[in-house]
Amino acid sequence: MALMDPPKQDVSSDDLTENDEIVVLEEDGDVEQENMDYGGVVDLVNNAFQRSKDRRLSDETRWLTAYRNYRGIYSQDVQFTSTEKSQAFVKITKTKVLAAYSQLTDVLFAGSKFPIGIEPRKNPVGAEDAVNFDPNQLTADKVKEKANVDYTPPRKYVRPDLEKDLGVYKDTLNPVKDELVQGPGITPSAITYEPAKKAALLMEKTMHDQLEESQASKHLRSMAFEASLFGTGIIKGPFAFDKEYPNWDEEGNYNPDYQTIPKVESVSIWDFYPDPDARNMSECEYTIQRHRLSRSQLRGLKNRPHFRDESIELAVEYGANYIEEYWEHTLDENQNGDGVDRYEVLEFWGILDTEVAIEAGLEIPDEFEDREEVQVNVWISNGQIIRLVLNPFTPNRIPYHSVPFEVNPYSFFGVGVAENMEDTQLLMNGTMRMAVDNSALSGNLLIEVDETNLVPGQDMEVYPGKVFRRQAGAPGQAIFGTKFPNVSQELMMMFDKARQLADEATGIPSFSHGQTGVTGVGRTAAGMSMLMGAAAMSIKAVVSNIDDYLLSPLGKALFAFNMQFAFDQEYTKGDLEVIAKGTESLMRNEVRSQRLIQFMQMTAGNQTLAPFVKYDYILREMAASMDLDEDKILNDPREAAIQAQMMAEIQKLMPQPPQGAQQAQQGGAPSVDDPTGTGGGNIAPGNAPEPGAPGYTGAGGGDNGGQRPPPQQAAQQPPQGPVQ
Repeated sequence: MALMDPPKQDVSSDDLTENDEIVVLEEDGDVEQENMDYGGVVDLVNNAFQRSKDRRLSDETRWLTAYRNYRGIYSQDVQFTSTEKSQAFVKITKTKVLAAYSQLTDVLFAGSKFPIGIEPRKNPVGAEDAVNFDPNQLTADKVKEKANVDYTPPRKYVRPDLEKDLGVYKDTLNPVKDELVQGPGITPSAITYEPAKKAALLMEKTMHDQLEESQASKHLRSMAFEASLFGTGIIKGPFAFDKEYPNWDEEGNYNPDYQTIPKVESVSIWDFYPDPDARNMSECEYTIQRHRLSRSQLRGLKNRPHFRDESIELAVEYGANYIEEYWEHTLDENQNGDGVDRYEVLEFWGILDTEVAIEAGLEIPDEFEDREEVQVNVWISNGQIIRLVLNPFTPNRIPYHSVPFEVNPYSFFGVGVAENMEDTQLLMNGTMRMAVDNSALSGNLLIEVDETNLVPGQDMEVYPGKVFRRQAGAPGQAIFGTKFPNVSQELMMMFDKARQLADEATGIPSFSHGQTGVTGVGRTAAGMSMLMGAAAMSIKAVVSNIDDYLLSPLGKALFAFNMQFAFDQEYTKGDLEVIAKGTESLMRNEVRSQRLIQFMQMTAGNQTLAPFVKYDYILREMAASMDLDEDKILNDPREAAIQAQMMAEIQKLMPQPPQGAQQAQQGGAPSVDDPTGTGGGNIAPGNAPEPGAPGYTGAGGGDNGGQRPPPQQAAQQPPQGPVQ
């Protein structure tokens, strides 16, 4: 073993240790002889693999039965009698498995975000929980000056396709850093800002972007399907991966960009061999993943860091060594028996005692000899060590997550939907075959013929209008028809009963996945809603398992990955904790937004309750429940204060309405002395204007008549109107 130089930026981060150095087995001199000298490692991995494979045999039998029931295939153990004509297989298992899978994906992806969140701790360390500033102390010029201040933090992890958009990042604290005071505001106009919460939001967005880049949602769906069918789903990650971003230069030449990102992927349960003595991942001392690689794929490992090129070539020269397991013949229906031209590669992650590692031939560095155990990652193929490094993660962890659909407390692997309804599936198949055979038998007439009464040599074919010639003999009927009773109705009642038992066994009622003809309580909308709520109880337990066994440890591993190989994102660091949000997704966005609106309406008009409500949080939650980006459509407290100050300045420059209208807009009592119709009046009659006063509409005065003539001139004028 030798210590390599610190890796460059293009080296995968999953090969790093806490000192950013890699302890790796180098190729030096005669590689073939070197691999023979380190044969103890190969034997150790092979023995562990064989031990896990032997102890997994009973679980593989359960999985094969579940797979056959899902596909509608009878196993070779099922023997049909010579009288059984029908071999129908009613695939209710497939319906139940897909229903459970659909419910899981519907819950996990109810929102627009991956169900992992980051929140600050109640008492954060290393970041201020709350700071405040008084917006009344900000003048208009100061607001304009501070609103335009930009801040560019150091960023190493920037996606090439987003580098232009994220080149400048506006720090929300920098514009008012001179006015910040630790703790919540104590003045009525003070605005409180939470730096720890902002750091949590930034880290959450970073992690969601990384998960989106690695297509984590697709792998989560694949895991959910295997968990529903077999009872256990496996997710691997996070581990570093060099992703290619397409790029063409000005001359049209393809020059892609490569960026190291944390990757998450699903692993088939058939290729995963855990420690047989463990009951969950936290108890595992090792895990082994079995790879089936082609020659090109095996040689492609040379492009990944710290794989031994000459050892890979030796493994290729020894020829294909992949031997199919017995269960692969069932899974792959196109087997022709000619063998498989593939290579078996074992990937080992596990804990080794330091003494055992030394006995196996490992040269442990001096700084690790004092440790009682070390964690290693070993890849072997054809007896060759094609990669060997010490576990790079700090703290040490095995990068696999096992999720049970239904927890079996005494086994590593869980119980799935198909296993829960195995017996009821057999009952439904048996009663359906009997019903079909009985219908075929009772639907045909059995004919008995007394040939002694018929003319010899006649055709016995029966069809409408058939004539049989009778000869002399004893009087009586020569042809008899026998009809068997039809009991298919009773058999179908047994089938329906078995289907009801399947609903009870799986916790997934038939009406939840489209069965019609629901009677009783389900005839009304309220009754159906009650039934659907009760049916969701079983899926809640499964989602809780996903939270506990996958989302929470995966989020913590991804958080530790970012902290350890941190890409210098100082603005995302803080005392944060990972929150699994699978259970929160059980509440639909529509229901959540309605409850938030109802709560805000209830407290908005109550002057006693309003000071206790955090309306900024309610607005953010409402935006999130509507699948909107709250950071884009909502201002933080600092931005809101600046926006309010700017709006107040603009309001001063706007023309003011008349005094009566202004009183009406402000909610004051309008004057009853203004009947001009300009908005200052009210419903009451008010006071009538006198002649010559504004609003008077009589002839000879007011607004319509101009100046009223003197009394003498008015007396000399002749009366207007017709003469009586």
